[in-house]
Amino acid sequence: MDLPDTSNNPIVKVAGLKKYFPVHRGFFQRAIGWIKAVDGVDFQIDQGKTLGLVGESGCGKSTIGRLILRLLEPDGGRIIYQDRDISVLSQDEIKPLRKEMQIIFQDPFGSLNPRMTIGQSIEEGLRTLGEKGHAERKIKAGKLLEMVGIGSSAADRYPHEFSGGQRQRIGIARALSVQPSLIICDEPVSALDVSIQAQIINLLQELQSKLGLSYLFISHDLNVVGYISDAVAVMYLGHIMEHAPAEELYDNPLHPYTLALLSAIPKPEPDNRHEHKVLIGDVPSPFNPPPGCKFQGRCPLVEARCREEEIGVYRVNEKHTVRCWKVIT
Repeated sequence: MDLPDTSNNPIVKVAGLKKYFPVHRGFFQRAIGWIKAVDGVDFQIDQGKTLGLVGESGCGKSTIGRLILRLLEPDGGRIIYQDRDISVLSQDEIKPLRKEMQIIFQDPFGSLNPRMTIGQSIEEGLRTLGEKGHAERKIKAGKLLEMVGIGSSAADRYPHEFSGGQRQRIGIARALSVQPSLIICDEPVSALDVSIQAQIINLLQELQSKLGLSYLFISHDLNVVGYISDAVAVMYLGHIMEHAPAEELYDNPLHPYTLALLSAIPKPEPDNRHEHKVLIGDVPSPFNPPPGCKFQGRCPLVEARCREEEIGVYRVNEKHTVRCWKVIT
């Protein structure tokens, strides 16, 4: 493991994390191979900070979020939460930690029970904390709604009565109801209009400043990730290709995949033309990835060594690592 040393007090540290999904075929549904969704991932999330995890659809970002929450069982590696290895805990042992780690989903409507008022949905979390009195739960649910910009008078309304942005605010309030330390934000703004995206991002930052929250912010949009994140990890086909503080990654990107993603961000000045680094080819199948570097089939810098051997992670400086030997020589 070769992690960028960004903090002496990380809330989460992931080392060599792996998750393989079997592919079944035939009448007896025998496993004929494995999809390597997450294949040896290392990173850490600092206390009160945001790590942005970015990459194309299918690269394994959401799988990592679910592994940290232990909604999926890891096939290898370690997940250290608050100096405790939670990857070896049973489901009964992990249960008390559930309230400390919450998730905000991409689809706010799908994550809310349509038969429950939003007040009832939020009160479920308060009941988990041991708040038994209905009157006290109702008051606290109202305060949580006020905190996320929804009036407490809306507690008796149902999810279908709200817009997408409002429903995402309700999802955030529900996540906050159990007083978590870490929140996995799984594409929380990708289904929203651009103007609403900015409001939700600003809300998440305000809550982080007020409550000392730590975020894993998962997205395919480097523009959004750069705005909210303190550090960024760029992921491709189960591997992290580059990891650096956000400002350094945007000012000094090194991996060809990172460069291609950044070049695709629209510029606000139409007359200021910039070169788009168009990637050739398609993302290879995680069921049958190429030997050597997984990016070799689309990389403009590819050489024979890239096709023949696994490429390790190289340290650029104390806080910047990259999975490419070409850009550091």
